[in-house]
Amino acid sequence: MIEVYTDGGCSGNPGPGAWAYVINACDKVVKNSGYSEDTTNNRMELQAVIEALKAVRIIREYCSEGIVKVFTDSQYVKKGITEWIKRWEANGWRNSKKEPVKNIDLWRELRALSHDVKPLWEWVEGHSGNRLNEECDRLVREKIKERKN
Repeated sequence: MIEVYTDGGCSGNPGPGAWAYVINACDKVVKNSGYSEDTTNNRMELQAVIEALKAVRIIREYCSEGIVKVFTDSQYVKKGITEWIKRWEANGWRNSKKEPVKNIDLWRELRALSHDVKPLWEWVEGHSGNRLNEECDRLVREKIKERKN
């Protein structure tokens, strides 16, 4: 199994933000993070998963460990990709209030990657001692601090 942990966050919302992932595959751990000057927490949560799934596609070229399981501490991401997105698409990318879906660019990209990678989605409680989730959180905070200084 390929385990993927992701996190995103901001200093202020909106504000400077970062995303991170940790992938455990084929007895190796791959980590990455990125920064955005002016963003939201939800955008960074989505970007983390998008970047992780892009990395999984590359990892699969040399490591074919089958199932991909994505762990996120964001209910927005988990429910969005597993439940809400079907209704959004059916309703012309409008939410239940008939308003345009926020972050549609990222949702569309995530949808395409999800169709390709076919991950299983798991929610994990943030700041609950899960080692790889905590590592993602640390990478996010570190990236924001590094770029703000």
